[in-house]
Amino acid sequence: MMQVAEFMHGLSIPLTVLAAVSLDRLLGEPRRFHPLSGFGSLAKRIEKIVYGGVELSPASRHARGIVAVCALLLPLALIAAWLQQLAIFGVLFSVVLLYFAIAPRSLGEHAVRVAEAFSASDLPAARQAVSMLVSRDTTKLDEEGVARATVESVLENGNDAIFGALFWFVVAGAPGALLYRLSNTLDAMWGYRNARYNEFGWAAARLDDVLNFVPARLTALSYALIGHTRSALSCWRQQAPTWDSPNAGPVMAAGAGALQVQLGGAAIYHGVLEQRPSLGCGNAVAAADIARAVQLVRRTLYLWLGAIACGALLLNCYEHNSPVRPELVEGRMSPPAISGAAISISSGQASTGSARTEFIVECVDSVVEAGWQHA
Repeated sequence: MMQVAEFMHGLSIPLTVLAAVSLDRLLGEPRRFHPLSGFGSLAKRIEKIVYGGVELSPASRHARGIVAVCALLLPLALIAAWLQQLAIFGVLFSVVLLYFAIAPRSLGEHAVRVAEAFSASDLPAARQAVSMLVSRDTTKLDEEGVARATVESVLENGNDAIFGALFWFVVAGAPGALLYRLSNTLDAMWGYRNARYNEFGWAAARLDDVLNFVPARLTALSYALIGHTRSALSCWRQQAPTWDSPNAGPVMAAGAGALQVQLGGAAIYHGVLEQRPSLGCGNAVAAADIARAVQLVRRTLYLWLGAIACGALLLNCYEHNSPVRPELVEGRMSPPAISGAAISISSGQASTGSARTEFIVECVDSVVEAGWQHA
């Protein structure tokens, strides 16, 4: 019985991940009272307190931005670390937190609305639907432009709203997933290169870049494995360095290559036309490619679930079958004898816990409504 309990404890991470993904599949993203909305309101209050007057130097503004990020993230991460350790409640807390940190169902639903508008030959409705996914101006987009914006957002948000949070949950448990998702939100609020946020938002943007570095590349590799592998790897290698974001570049280039479609190009942001590098290969993106992009992200999620489960099983089996496992005797470990002398040492128990986003433009009043404005 003890061995079974230990074995199941070793599978706590994949079981928690599966529970959170299942909860999202069943309920979707909350349409009211989402914790990220409350966090956004708190961040706006902190900004008003910390930002300061126009007379501040750039260095002072940088420092105030760092203070604001630390004041928002560190206390919440510490609270999450404490709650995670609380017996049964800690397990439930981890499941619910991860459920709020990911949103695969909501991402798919937003993309499907665009596809349904295309099916009804309603281009204005498609423009309106895609405006919920991206921060660019969608009012004058043609059919190809709408499809391209949708596919770009689906691919980028696959990392930002699903795989990045899963990666940090596996690495650092509930605090890791929380820190990742909140830093992602702060980057969406403050990570702009404009007069107000160029210095103040620097810390939020850089933290998001650091936390996304590994997950973005794992996501890009996963897209390549699920889709057209050779094209994805080639586009990643050749085109990702040309993209403005160090993390969105690999994700979108590999995703475009996996689907063998062309992304990037001109887009209007806040009234300014930006000529972005081309990504991908093959044909121009079409309405039918929206469903293919959603399917790519969904299959990638299945791949991650399988990889997390297999990794936990292998680690669990190794720990239980290792030939050098120490024997516990009345709460003390007896290591091998050294020079003929048996030495007993006290042993403590270590517990093991386990799109670049732009989706908040003016305020965080509704995560569901503004949560996908990345691309």
